Amino acid sequence: MVITVVGVFDSRDQAERAVAELRQSGFDTNEISIVAKEQQGQDTQADTTMGMGMGTVADGTTTGGVLGGLAGLAMGAGALAIPGLGPVIAAGPIAGLLSGAATGGIAGGLIDWGIPEEQGRKYEEEVKKGKILAAVRAHEGKVDAAAEIFRRNGARDVNTQQKGSMK
Repeated sequence: MVITVVGVFDSRDQAERAVAELRQSGFDTNEISIVAKEQQGQDTQADTTMGMGMGTVADGTTTGGVLGGLAGLAMGAGALAIPGLGPVIAAGPIAGLLSGAATGGIAGGLIDWGIPEEQGRKYEEEVKKGKILAAVRAHEGKVDAAAEIFRRNGARDVNTQQKGSMK
């Protein structure tokens, strides 16, 4: 069974460390997603993926080391305009999910992953405030490890979805 682990990070550094640790622990980039409010003054080209100064997708480098742990996620990154939220950048599998549910916002997209609407709205509000939402979709044997990595790197509101309920 595939389970979703979701957490909110206060800073890019926390999110970067968590993603780097997830990848070092054997999580595939196809399992990891990030959503962040686009930073004003940034364009959304490949060299500034996530609006946070990432390096180029092709070589995996970063400018100033910002979100270097997310370099592997940059391939699936995209800018979205979500009503009531404004421009966001989504990387990983969630990018496609949100682009298909742009009118329902982040909460609407997370419903497809089994996240209750109320919890999804809470996460959407956190992104609106400038926080970074991270999600991992993994088989149940890896869920505890993902949640622990999120917590160890400063994530708040870490929840797992299993059989229709949040833990």
